[in-house]
Amino acid sequence: MSSSTATESLSPAIAERIAGKLLAWYDRHARVLPWRAVPGQRPDAYHVWLSEIMLQQTTVAAVKPYFEAFLERWPTVADLAAADREDVLTAWAGLGYYARARNLHRCAQVVTDTHGGVFPETADKLQGLPGIGPYTAAAIAAIAFDQPEAPVDGNIERVISRLFAIETELPKAKPEIGAFMRRLVPVGRPGDFAQAMMDLGAGICQPARPRCMLCPLAEDCSGRARGIAETLPRKAARKEKPLRQGVAFWLIRPDDSAVLLRRRPERGLLGGMTEVPSTDWTQVPPDDGEALAQAPLATDWQALPGQVSHTFTHFRLQLRVWAARGHCDLPGGRWVTPEDLDNQALPSVMRKVIAHAIKQGWA
Repeated sequence: MSSSTATESLSPAIAERIAGKLLAWYDRHARVLPWRAVPGQRPDAYHVWLSEIMLQQTTVAAVKPYFEAFLERWPTVADLAAADREDVLTAWAGLGYYARARNLHRCAQVVTDTHGGVFPETADKLQGLPGIGPYTAAAIAAIAFDQPEAPVDGNIERVISRLFAIETELPKAKPEIGAFMRRLVPVGRPGDFAQAMMDLGAGICQPARPRCMLCPLAEDCSGRARGIAETLPRKAARKEKPLRQGVAFWLIRPDDSAVLLRRRPERGLLGGMTEVPSTDWTQVPPDDGEALAQAPLATDWQALPGQVSHTFTHFRLQLRVWAARGHCDLPGGRWVTPEDLDNQALPSVMRKVIAHAIKQGWA
């Protein structure tokens, strides 16, 4: 059966019944989240947008403290627009996917300067803003403005796959999942419906051992009826991520124990973030001679025991750490005292390098 034929088999009456059941469940069991409006209160578009950007590829538990810290420091989109970008990157450090932070700041500026501090209400117009793609635009339009949009995140993919027993592997199944979601969106309360689907996936229709006995849609679930719910959604086998390797240079200035850091180029991985200087990250690890040619200073470097490992979206990284004491002028570099390291826009991999060097006695 084609995806169009399958979705057409979902009658308006059945879709309305499913949406009604889910909204009734949501009214009783909705998660309390710092960015979510309480019942009867209009959602704040700034809060919705900020949370949706933060939640990309990140868990709710990880995002909560970052969201609260951002909101305390920058209560409005205008406050965020006026912030120094380096401060935004520093506050973001640890959430990963740092292009999101750069786009977040730029988007705040566009909303403030071009839209008078008011977010557009439609998904089409929201997609014209920096860092907002189709999913995020649909989520903001639905949740903040009650537009009849059908955002599909990982939780919703799982719910829809099981509800309609979609056995096509992801990502090929995405169009069919999206089509079913669009047919389910009710005329009233589309924002609550989207959040209800997210909550159902997060708390009931979990990846392993779904709690079907507590699910408000159990009687409507084709995956449960066929005994295959726990195997859905089907996913293509993941390819092993390639390995890249390099050397990080931990250089301490003798007179005050300051550490040499530098800013990464604006474009590319970890763009604009602060780092411990390192060689290029390559598939073939640099030999000692190649590493020395990229060192910030020609001196007697000491190779520290062990290595630092980190996993990015598309590759794994292993860094050896070399340490030395000395002074040099490095383009784009600056010296940071130990007590000021926590205030730098350092990505997680660089905080691992710092921790590794300090653990080896280089502080």
